[in-house]
Amino acid sequence: MLYLRTKAQSTLEYVILIGFVIAALIAMGVYMKRGTEGKLRESADQIGEQYDARNTSSNYSTVTHLNQTENTTAGGGSVISIDSAADNTRTKTGSETVHTW
Repeated sequence: MLYLRTKAQSTLEYVILIGFVIAALIAMGVYMKRGTEGKLRESADQIGEQYDARNTSSNYSTVTHLNQTENTTAGGGSVISIDSAADNTRTKTGSETVHTW
């Protein structure tokens, strides 16, 4: 009878010990996550300024030159064709500024 009581006591001690280990791992998980996120943020900061739409302003002007022919038919329809052999160009000029934090 004493053997069964000692066996149950040992089992209970192991369960309590495993419970403490699991609780410690859960508590450490928060700090491990913060540390990992901090290292990731540090690496991203070393790369340079990151694109952020809220901190970026741009001013662009687009000019398009093309030869286009539109033929209307008697029924009111139209056929539009663009001359691909002509000098069709598109020019985009301007600037983009990334503001600092």
